Amino acid sequence: MSLPRRSVVRTSDGVALAVREHGDPADPTVVLVHGYPDTQELWSGVVAALEDDHHVVTYDVRGAGESTAPGGLGGYALTRLSDDLLAVIEATVPGDRAVHLVGHDWGAIQSWESAARGRVARRLSSFTAIAGPSLDLSAHQARAAGPRDGLRQLAKSWYILAFHLPVLAPLAWRSGVGRRWPQVFARTEGGPPPAGHPAPTITQDGVNGIGLYRRNMFERLLRPRYARVDVPLVQVGVTLRDAFIDPAIYDDLPGRMPELWVRRADATHWIPVLLPQLVAGWVRDAVRAREDGAAPPADAEVHRADGPVAVPASGAGAPA
Repeated sequence: MSLPRRSVVRTSDGVALAVREHGDPADPTVVLVHGYPDTQELWSGVVAALEDDHHVVTYDVRGAGESTAPGGLGGYALTRLSDDLLAVIEATVPGDRAVHLVGHDWGAIQSWESAARGRVARRLSSFTAIAGPSLDLSAHQARAAGPRDGLRQLAKSWYILAFHLPVLAPLAWRSGVGRRWPQVFARTEGGPPPAGHPAPTITQDGVNGIGLYRRNMFERLLRPRYARVDVPLVQVGVTLRDAFIDPAIYDDLPGRMPELWVRRADATHWIPVLLPQLVAGWVRDAVRAREDGAAPPADAEVHRADGPVAVPASGAGAPA
């Protein structure tokens, strides 16, 4: 991977975001947003696979890595996170060029907010969400689903309740979770993390990022603000062996966006560090579809707003 071009983007509420760029800015721009408790280092393998023919932008989200943290819980609101993304896009991509947004875990959760906000969505040509559902759309699905589906996801989401404990959650990170993160990773992913993971800031990142859960989870699950997104192409990467997310949480997405691709992988939660070439391939497929009119990939389950679309095995045809 080449040396990045580094910059700092300052937000309207005074947070400094550490930004890195790779590749030629004249190529299609891909913006990668990491989740919790990661930093932009999560994407190193994906960046290496894309930078030769893409302009790749990564950044440490507020409260993580080399970025600074907001002064209070309100600074972690999804709207603030969406504003951060727009600030990074405006600082790295001139004019009104649209970008290809990719998020993992909380990077995907916060990016759904951007896909639903017109002022940000107009800068998005495609959105790939990996192992990170929309809180608002999940809330709509939960209201329509049976109790069994809700209990199954709840069993995987016990940690969300733990993160709302005012003293114990930060104390857990400071008293050992950060130091033991490789062991935590190994239990859920089936093996140790690759070299360079986690970041040295893991403990403070873990403490800061609790604000993501406390500020947003219950508010959006109880009072969702949107029921669809209008980015032209949304691609969802479903990790079938995910310890934290039930694949059924995505079942209600068809019809809630102009075009949806569902990609399923026999993988665990941290797929960007474990299978970066697979993730880069998903991103390339979305870029080619939007930039060149390429057909959906043969392994994608394709839905358009008027109903599901069968994709020929040959991949023939062009998307609408």
